[in-house]
Amino acid sequence: MYGYVPFHYFNWRQSHSQGWTAAMVELNQQLRTLWEQHVFWTRLTINSIVDRLPDEQVTTARLLRNPKDFAALLEPLYGAAVASKFNQLFTEHLAIAAELVKALQAGNTAAAEDANKRWYANADALALFLSQINPYWSEQEWRRMFYEHLKLTAEEATTRLAGQYEQNVALSDPIEQQALVMADMMTHGIVRQFPALF
Repeated sequence: MYGYVPFHYFNWRQSHSQGWTAAMVELNQQLRTLWEQHVFWTRLTINSIVDRLPDEQVTTARLLRNPKDFAALLEPLYGAAVASKFNQLFTEHLAIAAELVKALQAGNTAAAEDANKRWYANADALALFLSQINPYWSEQEWRRMFYEHLKLTAEEATTRLAGQYEQNVALSDPIEQQALVMADMMTHGIVRQFPALF
């Protein structure tokens, strides 16, 4: 059920890893860490919202640091304006996700549908933005990856809300795998765009 892994990006990573420079390895490790932190803190925030835990505020604050950490990595490569725009779009992605979970929790179908529509529109905006700043990042591929990310995250929220804990935990593996694929996609594009740096 949760077997989605686009192996062509893993294969790219494996086939090129022997020839990687130290700078390429460092970039990939940084991006993998950021994407894993993204899905890790998203999961914890969903749990805090659903279970009305007292750590919701501080957990959400830590999650919202993630776009800023991405922006800090991107700024030396793309400049402050691009980094700021990514921070804005990625923060919106997280804010809408929280809205969606709370709407689902409240049984507010109209609000949930509105949040979901805006969530996918934000994914479209992210995919377009990334394709515009790096010629080696495909808008279509990023859209497909973001849509799958949203689908998995929504399932993560709905299974938690339904108390389907085994299914909820099982989702962690494909969510993590996909996060690492997105990190490798980013690495691939950056290295190709800035070969002199790597």
